[in-house]
Order: sequence, then structure tokens, then C-alpha cells
Amino acid sequence: MSAGIASTLLAAWERCLLQTDTERALTLLVMLDTELSETTLRSLPLGQRNGRLLALRERLFGARMASLAACPNCAETLELNLNVADLQLPPPAEAPLVLVQDGFRIQLRLPDSRDLLHIQTLADVDAARRTLFARCCVEVLASGEPVIPETVPEVLIASAEALLAAADPQADISLDLNCPSCRHAWLAAFDIAGYLWREIQAWAQRLFNDVHLLARAYGWSEADILAMSPLRRQCYLERVRQ
Repeated sequence: MSAGIASTLLAAWERCLLQTDTERALTLLVMLDTELSETTLRSLPLGQRNGRLLALRERLFGARMASLAACPNCAETLELNLNVADLQLPPPAEAPLVLVQDGFRIQLRLPDSRDLLHIQTLADVDAARRTLFARCCVEVLASGEPVIPETVPEVLIASAEALLAAADPQADISLDLNCPSCRHAWLAAFDIAGYLWREIQAWAQRLFNDVHLLARAYGWSEADILAMSPLRRQCYLERVRQ
């Protein structure tokens, strides 16, 4: 990791501290993935957002990812060795998403970060689901007549959720796991935004420890220490710890 990227990442870490999960994901992409504007990043379908987070993780820390999972049947801890390439999926098709069921014709769009930001303050899960569904409705017809999304029955909302999930599988990444102890098989959710944030938190704490040691030993400023390459910084740290 170059000195410039490290400095930007540290600034992003500081900005993310008091943010929600959705806000953090956007902040990291806005500050570290400069190919797209913030407006564009906010409007990306969640699968594409997660794809960019996976690519960002690879640029910052490499392609291999280690994680743990607990078997829900016997509580055995599984050590997972993941690779970014195994989790990357092609972008969803741009074909219209249309649900035709029980006399309704519902045209949908994929949810994005703006939708998650809108519902993040809703404490009631059902209200959040219905609000998200309504926001993703482009057009709702009942017997050929326009109706508001709030009139759609629950069974159709569930069908719409299934349609959206199938159209953008990278929006909700799941790992197919098998317990070596009890042979139980299950799907475990993998949240790349949360995983990357935890890695950045751990990285920042290690960096602060390094800065603290070098500043005490040599009287250097934080800016001076961050400007060093990781290799040079490590050489000085080895001498301090002798």
C-alpha cells in the first residue's frame, strides 16, 4: 500500500467512525474508488456496489480473505479461506424486471444505496420491507389500472423480493458451507462492506501503534511517518523493538 493510499484510507477510517454500514460503504468508495462520482455510486444496484467493494478490498489488502463461521447445528468454528475472484459476479442484466401475478403487473428496479439510506432509520422490519418495495416500484398496475405500491398484497411483495434477489445475486452474497464435524450444510451470509470495514479498523489500529512507537523513538510527526513506504517503516520499527 502506497503512502498516498494509506493517508487517504486513514482519513476515510476517521470519517467512517460515526457512520452507519451503508454510509461507510459509500464513503470508502467515494474516497478510494475515484472512477465514479458520488452520485453514480449512490445509484448503483447493490450488487454492483458490492462488486466495487470487493475490487477495493483486493487493491488494499490482496485477493485472499480469511474469515470464521460457526456451525448452527453443533457450534463448531470453521476457518474460511476466500478469494475475491470467487465472489465476483457479472453485472446483472439490464432487461426490465416485471412481475405478473394475481392480476397485477409490477415493473421494478434493483435497490441501491439511496434506498438503504432511506429505510435505515425505520425500526419496524415490515415497514422497512414495504417502504423498500415501494421505492423499487417503477409502475404498478392492477387489472390494467395504475395503483399505488401500498395496495399490493404481501404475497406479491414476497414474489417481488425473490425476483429482485435472483436478478442481482451479488447484492446479498451467501457462502455454501459444510461442517466437517457434523456434516451440516447451510448458507451463510457474507457482508463485504462489514468485512472490509473490520479490516480497515484493524489496519488503522496497527498503523497508530507504529506511529506511536516511531514518534516516541525518533520524534517524527505522523505525516513524516505516513510518508514512508511500509518497508522503510518496518525497518525502523525493527530497530526500535530491539
